[in-house]
Amino acid sequence: MRSGPAEAPAAAAAGLWRSHRAGPGSYGALVEEAFSQCHLPVAIYDRDLRTLRAGLGMARVLGVREDGMLGRRLSEIMPGPLCEGAEQAMAGVLASGAPTTLRVLGAARSGGRPRVWSVTLSPLRDGSGRTCWVQLTALDTTDQYWARERLALLNEVSARVGTTLDVVRTAQEMADVVTGGLADLVTVDLLEPLFHGGEPDTRPPGTGLVLRRAAHQSVLPGVPETVTRVGEVDHYPECAPPARCLATGRASLHPVLDREIRDWAAGDPARGKLMRIHGVHSVMVVPLAARGTALGVAVLARHRRAEPFDEDDLLLAEEVGARAAVAVDNARRYAREHATAFALQRSLLPHRLPASQAVQAASHYLPARSRARVGGDWFDVIPLSGARVALVVGDVVGHGLGASATMGRLRSAVRALADVDLPPDELLVHLDDLVTHLAEEDAGADTGPEPGIVATCLYVVYAPVSCRCTAASAGHPPPVVAGPGAAAELLDLTPGPPLGVGGLPFETTERELDPGSLVVLCTDGLITAGGRHVDTGLDRLRAVLDRPAATPEEGCDAILADLLAEQPTDDVALLVARTRALAADQVATWDLPSDPAAVAPARARAADRLAAWGLEELVFTAELVVSELVTNAVRYGGAPVRLRLIRDATLICEVSDSSSTSPHLRRARTHDEGGRGLLLVAQLSARWGTRHTPSGKTIWAEIALPGGDPV
Repeated sequence: MRSGPAEAPAAAAAGLWRSHRAGPGSYGALVEEAFSQCHLPVAIYDRDLRTLRAGLGMARVLGVREDGMLGRRLSEIMPGPLCEGAEQAMAGVLASGAPTTLRVLGAARSGGRPRVWSVTLSPLRDGSGRTCWVQLTALDTTDQYWARERLALLNEVSARVGTTLDVVRTAQEMADVVTGGLADLVTVDLLEPLFHGGEPDTRPPGTGLVLRRAAHQSVLPGVPETVTRVGEVDHYPECAPPARCLATGRASLHPVLDREIRDWAAGDPARGKLMRIHGVHSVMVVPLAARGTALGVAVLARHRRAEPFDEDDLLLAEEVGARAAVAVDNARRYAREHATAFALQRSLLPHRLPASQAVQAASHYLPARSRARVGGDWFDVIPLSGARVALVVGDVVGHGLGASATMGRLRSAVRALADVDLPPDELLVHLDDLVTHLAEEDAGADTGPEPGIVATCLYVVYAPVSCRCTAASAGHPPPVVAGPGAAAELLDLTPGPPLGVGGLPFETTERELDPGSLVVLCTDGLITAGGRHVDTGLDRLRAVLDRPAATPEEGCDAILADLLAEQPTDDVALLVARTRALAADQVATWDLPSDPAAVAPARARAADRLAAWGLEELVFTAELVVSELVTNAVRYGGAPVRLRLIRDATLICEVSDSSSTSPHLRRARTHDEGGRGLLLVAQLSARWGTRHTPSGKTIWAEIALPGGDPV
């Protein structure tokens, strides 16, 4: 069969091979040239591990000619643990007959990195199959090795830096990861506003740089190479590399003999002295910037590792700095959001509770742990007409700015509805409508896939004249009441649905309280802290109240100490009030006939009572107010008519009748004979209003006492 064209070269090569084998001299010369000119480090060793042959590449790596290696062991040519380890591996190959591979870290070239070799040890057998020699072949894998090391460091940075949303901790994580692997000393300095969640300042040119040390780490215990401790401020002159780095946004590489480093050390003798003592010989300065915002500077130095930084190290440091800067910026943004939400929450809560003759109150608010962020818990104490007071606690489901803003809107709405003197159940109905409207508005806005607004609220009204408590709940835990000398118990409420759910009415519960009773309102973050069931938490709360507290403040402290072992996972709002009762001589009540003739006797009775109270200065004002209110009740209301005076922080004048029609102010014209009565009342009193009752209405006015603060 005739051979094809493609088989001709193969046949020629086979013929050449046979001719070499036929002529031992020619074949031996070919093998000799191939071995001696091989650029890879190749050598053959006998069973005594002595060199039989060594190629050109091996001679170049070891720096010894082949005739200087023949008959010598590798450890005799280059004494040291690396060669001794290679000889132990060769002995293992001779014994087992199995090849093996080693990775050997060799000496660095002048001014470069240590060389990394992948060494393969292969057994060589004689004609009988016995392993008599071992062949060493080495491959320079320095570039691949350091590339893998850089990739491993970047992976470690991604895994270990930014595990917490804390600026200082994130900076410390970066310093910990880089130290030892890339540098012997790492310092991280950040702009001052970052520690408070603020925006970094724009530094005016020519003023130098002021940074605060966020973190540092060293291969030496205690980081003795630095002059600045963590948390301290460091000043960098305009010529210093960190200042230039932050101004230009470019990293820089410096040997210690660099002019910029020498000028920096000369301007800071303490820093220069430490650099000399510890032998710092190479420095890198890397900017920390994220999303176009400069955050700070990282300085990396070497003093224990002999080789200086090179351009590859600088590229690696820039990549590490970029990743760490994103983590720091995330922490800064979170700190800013948390601080903003917390400031909003604090601004929307009462700064201090109003003074009241009805109750003595104390409160406490605890935000959740930082991961959960602030939420929508709130409390309030609202003075009402007739010396009454409203105690309010609420909770908006969720956390963050949205929950805090919703809480502020609901608290304002509750205060507005309370000023109208609505009963607790009606107030919650209007509040539920408001939550529904807010949810509809939010659903129409492009705010993302947020759930609808859901909130709970507990509204309690206490009247010190009758010592009666009226309460209603919208999905909120009931208040706990502890009378003087009596066991604490839950106020028997029929809770309605949470606000925003709708569909069911709210019910009011009334109960008379002994003066000196403690009334405790709180959110579920206190009751369910530590994963407790609601019933278990309420039982513990009652157990705490069974131990009498001298003041509401002490009661707050005792409750928090018992029910909260650590920072809560949910917000906690706590309101503790001790009830008071007005003395009998502080209240005067008269039933009046529905007759215009009753106005003059009403004025006289009011004047006599004020004289008995020592309030003669208010007689003229009070007579005018009583006259106008009684006249309105007789003319426009219905029987029975009742006048009541209450001496509290103010003088309260109340006139009740059976009509449900509310009076309102109007501007009387020049020739009108009437219409100025309520205007006169409004001008003479600190505040006035109308309160509806089951049997009609009550018009009230408060007159400031002599020498007292205006209401």
